[in-house]
Amino acid sequence: MGTLTLALLGGAAIRRTPFTRWPIFGRVDERRLLRALRSGKWGKLEGGEVAAFEKRFAAMHGCRHGVGVVNGTVSLRLALMAAGLEAGDEVIVPPYTFYATASSVIEANGVPVFADIDLHTFNLNPAAAAAAITPRTRAIIPVHFAGQTADMRAFRKLGRKHGLTIIEDAAHAHGGLHRDGPAGSLGHLGSFSFQSTKNLTAGEGGIITTNDATLAERCISLHNCGRVPSGAWYEHHVLAGNYRLGELQGALLNSQLDRLEAQTTTRDRNGRWLGARLVELPGIFPQTRAADCVRHSYHLFMVRLDGEQFGAPRAAVIRALQAEGIPCSGGYAISLNRQPMFLNKSFGPYLPGARSKLNFRRIHCPNSDLICEQQGIWIEQRVFLGSRSDMNVIALAFEKIYENRNALAGWARRHLSNSLTT
Repeated sequence: MGTLTLALLGGAAIRRTPFTRWPIFGRVDERRLLRALRSGKWGKLEGGEVAAFEKRFAAMHGCRHGVGVVNGTVSLRLALMAAGLEAGDEVIVPPYTFYATASSVIEANGVPVFADIDLHTFNLNPAAAAAAITPRTRAIIPVHFAGQTADMRAFRKLGRKHGLTIIEDAAHAHGGLHRDGPAGSLGHLGSFSFQSTKNLTAGEGGIITTNDATLAERCISLHNCGRVPSGAWYEHHVLAGNYRLGELQGALLNSQLDRLEAQTTTRDRNGRWLGARLVELPGIFPQTRAADCVRHSYHLFMVRLDGEQFGAPRAAVIRALQAEGIPCSGGYAISLNRQPMFLNKSFGPYLPGARSKLNFRRIHCPNSDLICEQQGIWIEQRVFLGSRSDMNVIALAFEKIYENRNALAGWARRHLSNSLTT
């Protein structure tokens, strides 16, 4: 590439035009939304959009049952409740994930137990999860982080050995494939989110997937005010609420679902290519692709950057990438177990009996901490809907920064505080 000056230091940016916009929508989406709007049937109980989507999405993900709900946090909580979680029961979760993976456990009156991730795949480490199992453990929530399916054979084995429910947090993994089947079909229950940034979106929303008819029946009751098919309308059998997905969102999800297969294939192809290119740079470690991962959803493209090997700290590299026109961030700043809510045990009305015994300050998850505080870089999924040329631009940006690493390191010493130079 030569010795082009970094955009951060006054040179020309490699990328001056936006990458693929998100969300993607057009007249097909508009027509389906208008049809649902004009029907006057905006709730799931009156219309057919959500019911159609539940069947289509579940089938695409290898499941017989799908229950559409208001968001991905609710889908996790209802899955836990359907699994029979009782007050004080423990659920093993990773520390490198969105807040909801663990907060949903507390909202189900359970205790989240953090087990560290694998440094290379960014997914929950089965050995760490196994070491965290106690007589109070009732479930494990592996997260398919960034869109790569977790080591589900290992987690299913743990589930069988200890009688545990395995709930997939597949919020990143729409369309993802493991060699044993699609994401969402690999545990007892799966949970997906349709929040604005997700690979399939209606702004908000979620779904629970399962192949277990009994669990599906429980989820249906839990999301519909505790009603059962044989009961009267104002007859409520379990503590529940109205968590039903709306018809307008269902209509949008149905039109968006038509694109998901092709979009996931494109993301996977582009992510594979970029990972193979970037791994050639010293200190750059793209998310290791497990042998079981047949198709990666690439909700995020994840790399670890070892600042010492690369020659410049992560914070400076991120600033340099952004200046070159590459949308990226460092992702989570701290591991989930170090969030104030857990350190302060601000659990509202939940876990009154167990709260005094919990001390999240004692938890140590070094792999998650290292990625959060020093090494993680995220590139968002919309970028991977672009062309091979787009991927080449990203690779060239990393290469340009590496060639100018000494100048960038000097800039970092002058402009970044000690806390930001990792």
